Amino acid sequence: MNLRTLALPATALIAVLALAGCKKKEAEAPATPPAAMTTPAPAPAPSMTSATPPPMAEPLASVASLDLGSAAGADMKITAPKTTFAPKDKIIAAVTTRTRDPNATVPSKLSATWTHTDSNQTVNEESRDLQLKGEQVYDFAITNPSPWPAGNYRVDIKLDGNVVQTHAFEVK
Repeated sequence: MNLRTLALPATALIAVLALAGCKKKEAEAPATPPAAMTTPAPAPAPSMTSATPPPMAEPLASVASLDLGSAAGADMKITAPKTTFAPKDKIIAAVTTRTRDPNATVPSKLSATWTHTDSNQTVNEESRDLQLKGEQVYDFAITNPSPWPAGNYRVDIKLDGNVVQTHAFEVK
């Protein structure tokens, strides 16, 4: 074996060790540039299969509240609130509506469906085509020339065909 044959593998071994030593130092070097040079990562694109739907826009008109009673004032607001009525009481639902833009006029259909829930019988239905603007109160009332049958009832308030408020009550 001559010296030249031994020198070639020794040189190769030194080169491999030198490269390995360099790679080790590269791995220890910081992976990110200094703070002054860092650019934020772009926000991830929204997923189309996300479980959370995007926020919905506020409707142009809505029903803010529903109150029941046996008497209402000139402003149509309930003055004698009740959830239990006598068989001969007049039953009034005061519906407060609100528009997103208080100055806008929003054509809408507001309706009330009164149901005797014990028998699942509709007692009365009434609809009104309205021009809602700002905050307004509308009354729906039912009376019965005969005493109301005792039991459980409810009134469903619909805005443009969708039930938006429900209130249960009782006649004793």
